[in-house]
Amino acid sequence: MLADNELVERVAKGSDASFAILHNRYRKKVLGYICMFIRRQDVAEDIAQDVFVKAYRSLVEGAYHDSGKFVPWLMRIARNMVIDYYRKDLPISIEENSAIEVKLRGMSTDDSPEKAIIRKQQDRCLRMLVDELPKEQREVVILRYYIGLSFKEIADFTDVSVNTALGRMRYAIINLKKRANVLERF
Repeated sequence: MLADNELVERVAKGSDASFAILHNRYRKKVLGYICMFIRRQDVAEDIAQDVFVKAYRSLVEGAYHDSGKFVPWLMRIARNMVIDYYRKDLPISIEENSAIEVKLRGMSTDDSPEKAIIRKQQDRCLRMLVDELPKEQREVVILRYYIGLSFKEIADFTDVSVNTALGRMRYAIINLKKRANVLERF
């Protein structure tokens, strides 16, 4: 049985069979990881396939430099693709009875077309503000409000302590409020 680093070298030299071995070796692990965050099997499978396509291209192009960490590298690709999936036009889940939820509860889906347009503009503005956050803060916001993870799950996912995840969220909210206030003045 060949080690990952040997297979990676062979893939870089053009061996598709070596990549097939890596794919078979780690497909379930990558798919299982993605399924923890994406509840739809068909979508999770598509993302897993994209992970392996991206990994293959990186290996063939020589963008991956083997340091004996193929699996963590592969899982990082999966992690980024899950985050990218949720950054697309998916709604942010808001905690029940939060100030925002109470405010939004009064707006029904039967609102006038004008209110629907305003809500859509607000969603786009919020996405823009989230995209402007520093990487670590943006990641915590996406994991919490788009994916709905607990802070313990966020800490595990990002490989930081729960307190660090909470701190990043705190600073993200502060930065979002500051930026929203600046925009509101204009």
